[in-house]
Amino acid sequence: MAVGHLIKSVEDGSIAWEMELEPGDRLLRINGKKILDVFDYHYYIKDTYLELLVLKPNGEEWELEIDKEYDEDLGIDFEDGLMDDYKSCHNKCIFCFIDQMPPGMRETLYFKDDDARLSFLQGNYITLTNMKQEDLDRIIKYRLAPVNISVHTMNPELRCKMLNNRFAGEALDKIRQLYDAKLTMNSQIVLCKGYNDGEELDRSIRELMEMYPYMESLSVVPVGLSKYREGLAKLEKFSKEDAKKVLSQIHAWQEKSLSENKSRFVFASDEWYLTAEEPIPKADYYEGYGQLENGVGMIRSLLDEVEEEVKRLEKMTITCNRKVTIATGVLIAPTMQSIAKQIESVVEGLTIQVIAIRNDFFGEDITVAGLVTATDIMAQLADVELGEKLLLPQVMLRNGERVFLDDYTVEQVETSLQIPVGIVQSNGKSLVEMITQK
Repeated sequence: MAVGHLIKSVEDGSIAWEMELEPGDRLLRINGKKILDVFDYHYYIKDTYLELLVLKPNGEEWELEIDKEYDEDLGIDFEDGLMDDYKSCHNKCIFCFIDQMPPGMRETLYFKDDDARLSFLQGNYITLTNMKQEDLDRIIKYRLAPVNISVHTMNPELRCKMLNNRFAGEALDKIRQLYDAKLTMNSQIVLCKGYNDGEELDRSIRELMEMYPYMESLSVVPVGLSKYREGLAKLEKFSKEDAKKVLSQIHAWQEKSLSENKSRFVFASDEWYLTAEEPIPKADYYEGYGQLENGVGMIRSLLDEVEEEVKRLEKMTITCNRKVTIATGVLIAPTMQSIAKQIESVVEGLTIQVIAIRNDFFGEDITVAGLVTATDIMAQLADVELGEKLLLPQVMLRNGERVFLDDYTVEQVETSLQIPVGIVQSNGKSLVEMITQK
């Protein structure tokens, strides 16, 4: 059995590089302590004096002494980012999208993570249901924050029902422990019609807001419903009128929180505004975009960045005699149409075609761009005149890969449609540059 933690890479110029550590070495101990996982590692390397025990590939053991600044990183990346096995989710949430995926997809797509260490490393949201008390004690001891929590409801009985886990209600006590320890948290609610909306949403917002400022923010996002729900709980999608009611409810709580805490605290994801056909709020509304990864303020950020780029282009004389196509999700397509007109108005000869891709793969009720597959893109654009380039948002691809959810690659889409494909990063500058530059 392999011992220690395998080093994958060492940053040039870092402390580890100066100590001649290399990929293939194994970290055994820090200050005589065995390292259980990434929590231990980040805690122990904060010290200004370290003693490292490292196993080299040839079997030699190196004892290294390091003097450093407090919190200064060593510059090491490990083969396993968690330095331990991933913890999977044992809940059977009524809204879980993984349970709504078709069979036959890549095995890793069916893995449900619910690991507190991913909350610390990547900002993932966790339910706290598979966290042991000793895990929570370590988080508090090491002051690892923020902790991002999928709350869904503050009603213990309802949480057990929604997560299909008889211990899910008890897990809410861990939020209180984090609050008592004055550890920073963020929270989210996946709203399901007839379950945790209405008065239950009021209760959840109220109880979470009582923990401000350690509970920094709360996002409310609508449940996503694919066509693969046979045998699952009966859930309804939110209508335009439903979305308006949810926004009105959230806005009322924001007013209360502003008067009491000088922060809106609770935020509706962009989907609510698009579904309700209400204007996207201005940038200051989002208070620094703390819940951006939950789709809160992404459109406003994009709109403002595009406007800034358009103002820059206005000062120049640009001719771009060509046509490009942007393919995106149904929900954001009208916004992209508006953006396209803005850019066209300041670039002579440019034509931007925006096409909304209907989600046949997961079902037409899925309208977000992030769940559009290559299968639907290739099928729906096969006979369309696309111009010189096809642009797709990065959110359609798996993290850090050029692969769609249905396992097709960007290169396969290019071959199928016989057109270069540009992947647009999630910002206005990238969008404008991809449109205007060859």
